[in-house]
Amino acid sequence: MARKSLIARERKRERMVAKYAEKRAQLKAEGNWDELDKLPRNSNPIRLHNRCGLTGRPKGYMRKFGICRVKFREMALDGKIPGVRKASW
Repeated sequence: MARKSLIARERKRERMVAKYAEKRAQLKAEGNWDELDKLPRNSNPIRLHNRCGLTGRPKGYMRKFGICRVKFREMALDGKIPGVRKASW
């Protein structure tokens, strides 16, 4: 499991991106690059990183499910993800 501080930092970035999204879009449309530079760096959506919703693991993230591959496999084998089953042919 990821450190709590890293998970908290990522959530803080998500809140900041949501807070400044409208203002960033407006400044970009106007072409006001000087004002855009004055906004906080963490308000840029490029700085976001996908993390597992259950463990906070940054690698092996599966977008469709929002969790990492390890938790996906555990949940799929337990039958907790509808429509997913182990391949067999």
